Amino acid sequence: MRRVATVTAGAVLAVTVSAGAAAAADGPRMPDFRGRGLMHVFSTLDYRTRVEVTDVSGAHRHVLWPLSWKVCSQSPAVGKEVGDATVHIGVVKNGEKCPAAVPRAVPEAAAY
Repeated sequence: MRRVATVTAGAVLAVTVSAGAAAAADGPRMPDFRGRGLMHVFSTLDYRTRVEVTDVSGAHRHVLWPLSWKVCSQSPAVGKEVGDATVHIGVVKNGEKCPAAVPRAVPEAAAY
C-alpha cells in the first residue's frame, strides 16, 4: 500500500511540474491600456519591451512627456501575448477626445 501512495504522489508532482512549465512558456499578456495615461504603459510593461508611441489625433505631434498623453489604441490586442513583439500605442493629449475612427497605432509604410 505504501508503494502505491508513493507512485501516486510522484505522478501528481510530475503533472504539476509539467503544467507549471507550460504556464511559464506563455509570455505576459497585453493589458487594456485604452483610456489610461501613457505613463501607465511604461510602468506596467517590462522595461525590455519595445514601445512605439504615435499621436493619433492627426496633428502628428512628438510625444515627449508621457504624463501629458492618454492611450486611444494599442497593438497587440488586449489579452494577446506580448512576447518579443513591438507594442504600438496610439495616444492623444490629456483633455482631448480619442478620434471616432482611431487610426492604427502601427505606422504605415510610406509609399514613394
